[in-house]
Amino acid sequence: MKGQTEKTVSMDSSKLIDKQIAELKDWRGQVMVTLRKIIHDADPGITEEWKWNTAVWSHDGLVVAVGAFKGNVKMNFFQGASLPDPHKLFNAGLEAKKARAIDFHEGDKINEPALKDLIRAAVAQNRAGLEK
Repeated sequence: MKGQTEKTVSMDSSKLIDKQIAELKDWRGQVMVTLRKIIHDADPGITEEWKWNTAVWSHDGLVVAVGAFKGNVKMNFFQGASLPDPHKLFNAGLEAKKARAIDFHEGDKINEPALKDLIRAAVAQNRAGLEK
């Protein structure tokens, strides 16, 4: 993306995420809206990106990706295996070496405070990795 500033790339990414959400005419679109808000509330300095045709958020490294699938919305934490999960939010990808995910299904209640803590822990881990 030569010649584009980081802010331009971020704005384009946000528009692509908006488009993806708008195309979801069922409960998955609302879940993605909710998750996006939680991510930004947890870390106002986080950056939206569009990678692999997926909504991705980063702060000093990749933090989380959110994608809609036929029966669920998946929130994938890139370094989830090394994050504390006292509320047992991770329910998918538990065998992966690095990543962990949360699958949200129609009607699931989202534990916002616990999810925000998990996002903040992921950002803190990225920052700690930069300091090493």
